[in-house]
Amino acid sequence: MADPETVAVAVFAALADASRRAVLAELAARGPATATDLAARLPISRQAVAKHLAHLSGAGLVRAEPAERRRVRYHLEPAPMATAQSFLAALARDWDHTLDALRTYLDHEQENRP
Repeated sequence: MADPETVAVAVFAALADASRRAVLAELAARGPATATDLAARLPISRQAVAKHLAHLSGAGLVRAEPAERRRVRYHLEPAPMATAQSFLAALARDWDHTLDALRTYLDHEQENRP
């Protein structure tokens, strides 16, 4: 099992590109599809879609499954996204604690002003 931070880094890197986000959105909206299907629905070439799918696959966000006539159909994989969300939630909790401490300090300073 991969380290959650490593998974989160791969997910964030994959999501940094607008075309990869569009590919993921298309798969989420319409379900599994081939690179050719995705290229027909998106304003990018089939070669670009294939490149983006390889990156998304490397991040664990999509899974390739053999389909009819030597075609490959891509499916969403939710686990890496859930790991990245958990990573962000943990960071948010850390920041919430730090910001609460700062708020308390500033409130105390303001109350003790002459």
